[in-house]
Amino acid sequence: MSEHTIKATGRNVEGKGASRRLRRAAQLPAIVYGGSAAPQAIQIEHETIWLASHHEWFYSSILNLDVDGKVEQVLLRDMQRHPYKQLIMHLDFQRVDASQTLRTKVQLRFLDQEKSVAGKTSGVVVMHELTEVEVSCLPKDLPEAIDVDLSALEIGQVVHLSDLKLPAGVEIPALKLGKEHDVAVVVAKHGKEEAEEIAAPETAEVPATKAAKKDDK
Repeated sequence: MSEHTIKATGRNVEGKGASRRLRRAAQLPAIVYGGSAAPQAIQIEHETIWLASHHEWFYSSILNLDVDGKVEQVLLRDMQRHPYKQLIMHLDFQRVDASQTLRTKVQLRFLDQEKSVAGKTSGVVVMHELTEVEVSCLPKDLPEAIDVDLSALEIGQVVHLSDLKLPAGVEIPALKLGKEHDVAVVVAKHGKEEAEEIAAPETAEVPATKAAKKDDK
C-alpha cells in the first residue's frame, strides 16, 4: 500500500464567515474526528486537495494527515464540492486505528475490456453496474482500488461480486448476507436485448390499463 501525506494546519476560528475567508485565501476548511481524540478543525491548501482529488488513492487509501507536524492516519469520509465551480468546499477525515477492522468503499478498476470477445463484438453493450464496493479489512490491507479483469468477458456473461479477486485480508461484507446480495458488477449483452428490457414494462402496462378502464364502465 502506497503512503500519501497531506499537510494541514490547525485552526481556532470556525463558522461560515471564517470558512469564506479561508476559501478566498485559497485555503480549504476541514475537520478530523474519531478515535480517542476530540474533533479538530484544520485548513489545507486548496490546490493540494484539488490535485489529490484526481487520483483514486485519495478516496480509498489510508492518508497520513500532518497537522502542524503531528501525523495521524485518516480516511476521507466526506468531500463537499461547489455546485458549478471547480472548487472543493469542505472535507471530513476520520482517524484510523491500525488494530481495528474498518469498512469503507473502494473504487473498481476495469481492465482489458477492449481485449475481450464482448468488448470486440459490434452491438454488444458492456455495462458496469457498480463502480465501487464496500470492503472490510485492517487499515494495512486496504487497497487503493480493486482490479476487475475483463479480458475474458464473453457475450451474455455476468460478473458478480463473488467473482472479484480480492487482495489478501480483504472481504466484502455484503456477501455474508446471502446469495441475493451477490449482485452483478458487469453485464455483457447485445444492445437490442437491453432496449427490449427497457421497453417491456411499458408495453406490458398497456393491456392492463385498458382492461381496468373497461371494468370501470
